[in-house]
Amino acid sequence: MSLIRNAAAVMAIGFVAVGCSHNDHGAVRISRAQTIQTAGIGVNAYLWRATLDTLAFMPLASADPWGGTVITDWYSDPQKPGERFKATVYILDTRLRADGLNVTVFKQTRDGSGAWVDTPVTPQTNIDIENAILTKARELRLSNLNDRG
Repeated sequence: MSLIRNAAAVMAIGFVAVGCSHNDHGAVRISRAQTIQTAGIGVNAYLWRATLDTLAFMPLASADPWGGTVITDWYSDPQKPGERFKATVYILDTRLRADGLNVTVFKQTRDGSGAWVDTPVTPQTNIDIENAILTKARELRLSNLNDRG
């Protein structure tokens, strides 16, 4: 997870430069709104952070901040070793909107021979994770607004 935080810090430095402007005296001005909007990654920064935070308990297989894709590796709850889950999240928009997010959860269970077999996931599971990410994103946004004002 520290690798992701380090990458995010490096990207944030680059994004600040995108949101810069100069006044008549050559001083650099950076708008917070510009920094968040141009978080240069093509997706909503709050949804991105909320996705990583919400799925932090699962091992991360891939995270593409420019394409807005987060893919976890298989996760097994220690109390239920006979099943495992994997998630794919697509952030589809630069705005913080419910339809700017798509979550797909995959589930496998062990059969009698011990092999992993795909098992259907209820659609509500996908919706529940989407709602958790959206709630976290709204909290992050409100926290940012409160910090400014």
